[in-house]
Amino acid sequence: MKSNHLIDRRTCLKGIGAALALPLLDTMGWAESGKAKAFRPPVRLGFMYMPHGVIMDQFWPADAAGFLSATPPALESLRPVLDQCLLMKGISGVPIAPFNGAPHALELSTWLTAALPDANRRNEINIAISADQVAANFVGGFTSLPSLELATMPQTHKENQEGLNEGYYSHCSFRSPSQAVPAEVNPRNVLNRLFGKSARPGETAKVDPLDRQMLDLVIGGAKDLRRKLPRDDQHKLDEYLDSVRSVERRIAAIEYRQKEAALEAAGVSVGKRRASDSPPIEIKIPDGDKRSEYMQVMCDLNVLAFQTDTTRVSTYIGSTPNGVSYPELGFNDEHHSQTHHNNEPEKVRKVAAIAAFNIAQFAYMVRKLHGLREGDGTLLDNCIMMWGSGLEDGNNHARENLPFILAGKGGGSITTGRFLTETRGNQGDLLTTLLGCAGIPLDRPIGIATKQLAELKARS
Repeated sequence: MKSNHLIDRRTCLKGIGAALALPLLDTMGWAESGKAKAFRPPVRLGFMYMPHGVIMDQFWPADAAGFLSATPPALESLRPVLDQCLLMKGISGVPIAPFNGAPHALELSTWLTAALPDANRRNEINIAISADQVAANFVGGFTSLPSLELATMPQTHKENQEGLNEGYYSHCSFRSPSQAVPAEVNPRNVLNRLFGKSARPGETAKVDPLDRQMLDLVIGGAKDLRRKLPRDDQHKLDEYLDSVRSVERRIAAIEYRQKEAALEAAGVSVGKRRASDSPPIEIKIPDGDKRSEYMQVMCDLNVLAFQTDTTRVSTYIGSTPNGVSYPELGFNDEHHSQTHHNNEPEKVRKVAAIAAFNIAQFAYMVRKLHGLREGDGTLLDNCIMMWGSGLEDGNNHARENLPFILAGKGGGSITTGRFLTETRGNQGDLLTTLLGCAGIPLDRPIGIATKQLAELKARS
């Protein structure tokens, strides 16, 4: 009986969620700006991923003092904006036991969840809601798109290390423990999605009306479930309540935007972007098949989505661990095959070149964000952009010291231009801290987190 009751409530909630996911009212002001508050742009969160780790001695700076002056080879493309970046050495990944034979199935899927799949349900997606979707649940109601998921390669890798579901290989975003979020790989589709264009000429989307009475029933059902469900079903209840909270926030945001639009229609001004802000960038879809041009247009789309406040949360999977090659670098060897280099100089050179190439695409996006005016500073000032990998070293699948690069000041919450040489924490701690810096309230830490990393934050 309890199981049927839960399924009925969840089905109802999904129905409401689908209606709310459609584009919202279009206003120029930031949705949460109050009439008495000074203009303050929102904080955006962006995550960009590369598999297989890096060549460590070419990635990490020699010391903290020379961070800005002695740039490691892998970070050369970031030199013009290193003062806008923060590096931390000492962030460990999720220990993968009992899945020791599945390093590639878990490097991406644990990256934003900081959690392991359910060992008793390996052939199903059952892991944890990811940090980007936790953020989207809170701020997504203020924008047309709650979050934006991009990828360079189709998410179709077929493999099952340790019997794990193939979806773990190519997904980093999970809307719920059991629902992976697909990423878009076609730039034209992304551009159309950002501006609400239909695939069919002349076709417009219809938005279902909000049913507040039904939502009240859902919230009541959630409270009843807390009293009825056994402890073993706690993760199911968490998933359910996460969805309820998301719907509550989105309806509140829609109502606020409706009131704001009514004020605008009556001639009452509300908080708007400043006239000095940079105009939206132009997007040009490349004709060729160069990987750098493709990745850069996806980065441009990410920048445009942030600049126009179409979304405040994004992920970009630069590649996945399934045989990608980089002919643009002068060789056709697959990335994965070269990472098992056994210190052979030529293979090490190629892995280092691939890492530098991927970081260069991140640097392209960071430089563009830094060059756009917003408020009293730049668009990058109001972002937290994270680049990283789910492995430290692909040669031995190490996870004790994951490479991460942060860029942007997060609205003043992060002090950049630093290299923290002795950070003590795990990727759950890092994600929990970043969400806190972005103003995302959490009712529980991300994955294996046990603390926030105070050294990342700006001193008040």
